[in-house]
Amino acid sequence: MGKIVAIVGRPNVGKSTLFNRLVGGRQAIVDDFSGVTRDRHYGKTEWCGKTFTLIDTGGFVPNSQDIFEHEIANQVKIAIEESDILVFMVDVSTGITDLDKASANILRRSTKPVLLAVNKVDNAQRQYEAAEFYGLGFEELYHLSSVSGSGTGELLDKIVSMIPEDENNSELPESQSYEEDEFNEEPQVVALPKIAVVGRPNVGKSSFVNALLGYQRNIVTDIAGTTRDTIHTEYNAYGNHFTLIDTAGIRRKAKVKEDIEFYSVMRSLRALEDCDVAILMIDAVVGLDSQDMNLVHLAVRNGKGVVMLVNKWDLVEKDHKTSLEYEKLIRKRLEPFDDVPILFVSVEEKQRIHKAVEKAMQVFENRKKRIPTHKLNETMLPFIEKYPPPAIKGKYVRIKFITQIPGSNPKFAFFCNLPQYVNESYKRYLENKLRESFDFEGVPITIFMRKK
Repeated sequence: MGKIVAIVGRPNVGKSTLFNRLVGGRQAIVDDFSGVTRDRHYGKTEWCGKTFTLIDTGGFVPNSQDIFEHEIANQVKIAIEESDILVFMVDVSTGITDLDKASANILRRSTKPVLLAVNKVDNAQRQYEAAEFYGLGFEELYHLSSVSGSGTGELLDKIVSMIPEDENNSELPESQSYEEDEFNEEPQVVALPKIAVVGRPNVGKSSFVNALLGYQRNIVTDIAGTTRDTIHTEYNAYGNHFTLIDTAGIRRKAKVKEDIEFYSVMRSLRALEDCDVAILMIDAVVGLDSQDMNLVHLAVRNGKGVVMLVNKWDLVEKDHKTSLEYEKLIRKRLEPFDDVPILFVSVEEKQRIHKAVEKAMQVFENRKKRIPTHKLNETMLPFIEKYPPPAIKGKYVRIKFITQIPGSNPKFAFFCNLPQYVNESYKRYLENKLRESFDFEGVPITIFMRKK
């Protein structure tokens, strides 16, 4: 299972800036106004061959006019509960504040590893001033500037040193060659497929699970955030047998005022890390939003299967063309990974919910599909001959051999004379031909170009 690293700390210390730098893009809104980060931002980060999920916990209860200590405490407590590693960020230019002390008091009582990152340390004087933060009670302190990037390498080195080696994080070694039809893998213990139900609060996850199980396993209300805990349930009916990972738990109404969106995100991330196939539920009325897209991107980066359910379809005014138009818009947003099953359902009316299970099981089978090497070459080499990689600088790329690499999701190595000259658009062409030929619907495909 992948690791989740959360950046915690009071507003305006540079959490979003650090997040943007580490994930390699400007995904979070950055401003000098306290509490500007209202949405949760999360992405996949790779360093020294290891990957982990990073989440920016910046942001507070919408519509609040002031920042209170208990709001900081809620953020930190949620991050402690759901994350594996915590980066506690402070600001050298302001020194230790009361909110820093409040956060530190909670973090010190945690069993989770905490890395203290002192931000805005960009000269020798500030390095001297940063020593003050040893007073927060943490042994390891990291100087960095999230704006310039200085010091982030040391912090990342420490994070990845705490992540065990994982075969899913490693690519095909340059020197390794696969010439045989069989992978000669060790026999593996057969485990039940793990199917996770994820999505924003109040899209119908609990109702979907209850409808599948046939009884009121989870409390269902119209209050967003009724769900808190992740539940693993063994499902065995209608010829399907799997573990259902439900982000729909039980939550007291008194706790609804807590940071619901953050709970939803953290539970979904944990479920995604632990599953084989994710059933992503969206609200037909609301549509596919940025948080849904983040979940899709994380599923793809983790090599998980994806099935999308458009729930509450019965509430949408429609004609005979509406579902096709709606689906077309979704696929456009999902590009380039648009080979995803999309089902229009009404959990309330129990419409097509069992079809969703069947489709998820099909995607699971697609994910573990193995194509014999001789069949791969017989199928793919004619496509490559008909449309070879474009020549670059007068040099022609010749792909000579293809094989599938062992792994949790379909990975293919294309051996050629000049792998460095194969661009991303041609890799997408190869992926499309693989999908057309072998049916990998709902499953991310990874393509490696290797020297032959």
